[in-house]
Amino acid sequence: MNVLRLKEVLKEKGISGKGLSEKVGVTQATISNISNGNHFPKPDLLLQIAETLDVDVKDLFNSTKTNKDPKAEMQSIINQLETLKAKL
Repeated sequence: MNVLRLKEVLKEKGISGKGLSEKVGVTQATISNISNGNHFPKPDLLLQIAETLDVDVKDLFNSTKTNKDPKAEMQSIINQLETLKAKL
């Protein structure tokens, strides 16, 4: 399992890996390796990626808990629906 959900966040934000790489000053291959789970970024790069994508650092990670709080799960679904609605 890939711990980071960078691919999903990039898709949600409508930003390409190339665009992100240019904004954070790394190669496109670096972003690709991070997105594919082949490389984990150093903390400063992780913070820079989160800032560039305008998300909280925790939003870049997949949950490792299998039993989520039902309220949190519902909020996650609501957030996803709002994101989709905003794109329409």
